[in-house]
Amino acid sequence: MPEGHLVHRYADEQHEVLAGRMVRAASPQGRFDAGPYDGRVVEGVEALGKHLLYRLEGAPPIHVHLGMRGLFLRYDDPAAEPRKGTRLRLATGETAFDLIAPARCEPMDERALAALRAATGPDPLRGDIDRSEAVRRLLAAHVPVGAAVLDQGVWSGIGNAWRAELLFLTGLDPGARDIGAEAAGRLWDAAVRYLALGRDAGQVVSDPAAPDERWVYKRERCRRCGAAVRTWTLASRTAYACPADQHLDAL
Repeated sequence: MPEGHLVHRYADEQHEVLAGRMVRAASPQGRFDAGPYDGRVVEGVEALGKHLLYRLEGAPPIHVHLGMRGLFLRYDDPAAEPRKGTRLRLATGETAFDLIAPARCEPMDERALAALRAATGPDPLRGDIDRSEAVRRLLAAHVPVGAAVLDQGVWSGIGNAWRAELLFLTGLDPGARDIGAEAAGRLWDAAVRYLALGRDAGQVVSDPAAPDERWVYKRERCRRCGAAVRTWTLASRTAYACPADQHLDAL
């Protein structure tokens, strides 16, 4: 599933290309009613955790969640034939974006949009987030920190790869509870820093000196110390941790 860094990357790219432009909207697959959006001016494209929101003048917002398989294709020739299964195409005179296999692509009224915002936790890649609120929500979850950061109502945009790498970077055991405000703030600061690197690079980046490498995620041994990486199921996903660098034996 695309994590928050990729969703923000999509939003930034599409906002830059589409905002203020009239678009032709179509659903080659036929599973989205594009008629109300065709010929409208795009007011903005926004990322909210793992959600994308499109605002077009005079039409309800479009809500997109990519789910496990969703992706976008960009064509610099808007006349290019869309790929089979394209749910939504938004095209200007120069560029087309095709949405393939999303979990959700739907119009959303303002009440539903407000409910989505209320249900979505602080997003490390948004500049309008109160750090103290992010810390409060994490501490209020009262579940292992590795479960809390995957809960999109606690913090949004973080998936399993980021969970593993951010907890490693901050020396936290995924199974730890009651980590305290200092550690929660340190984890939030790491999320803000590293997800921004990931957004800019288009991939998870947990070591700027070796952006293609991971510390523990899907590794047999810790890249820092060489200890065997411990794996177990936490919040229905495989957790990864180093028993030395994340102090598993002390917690």
